[in-house]
Amino acid sequence: MQCPLLYRFRVIDRLPQKPSEAATRGTLVHAVLERLFDNPAPERTPGRATSLIPAQWDRLLESKPELAELFAEDPEGERLTRWLAEAERLVERWFSLEDPTRLEPAEREMFVETELESGLRLRGVIDRIDVAPTGEVRIVDYKTGKAPRPEYAEGALFQMKFYALVIWRLRGVVPRRLQLVYLGSGDVMTYDPVVADLERVERKLLALWDAISLATETGEWRPRPTKLCGWCDHQALCPEFGGTPPVYPLSVRPARSPQDDQGRMEPVRAEAGRPGALEGH
Repeated sequence: MQCPLLYRFRVIDRLPQKPSEAATRGTLVHAVLERLFDNPAPERTPGRATSLIPAQWDRLLESKPELAELFAEDPEGERLTRWLAEAERLVERWFSLEDPTRLEPAEREMFVETELESGLRLRGVIDRIDVAPTGEVRIVDYKTGKAPRPEYAEGALFQMKFYALVIWRLRGVVPRRLQLVYLGSGDVMTYDPVVADLERVERKLLALWDAISLATETGEWRPRPTKLCGWCDHQALCPEFGGTPPVYPLSVRPARSPQDDQGRMEPVRAEAGRPGALEGH
């Protein structure tokens, strides 16, 4: 949805991406908030949460040694110290938005996967699922950035509706509330979905998969320039910046005419080496 060519680079070409300080800090903060709930409710304090940061950072480095490159040119450790301090501020801000002593998540960092009637698989990882004594479900997602402006809120909610659709198809229950917690700005965005919302998301995903299938078959992955291009790792390979993409690694079929596609909604089954599922991020 952001850029078809970027999707190709990531999913089909599997080009490596440099780790970023912002994304890695988000991973670290998520890990801390997940592990905090291992403690009894009275011990879920800001001090306890921030004390988890060093061990979780070591754990990240152990699982992904390449992250050490982020601070390779920081011999005195000053940048790393500032980076860790910002992670602490984000964790501390969370306590002004939610009270973990009053929460008992049903699930944390839960991997979910379901297959629609069309055969399209949906999967993702949900930060937190809360279940009320009455059975109502709340899906919570932490964001370490700032809340988007109102005109961009729908894009942020799409991810949450994606998760809600997966839960609905898995459990037969429409989540009562979707909640985005923005630690960067101290905002909380909520939305209460209904069945019609999730049906619209499902139709959109089927149409999106149809477009992905067609682009996969024809090799036509066009760039979509936006302000986000400035953060892309692949500008040197992008035609918008004078680059040339690598040789397409899959076999190419002739493009279908618009008449060939009329009435065709079900996704094409993935072939070997081709993407076969949509993931929520």
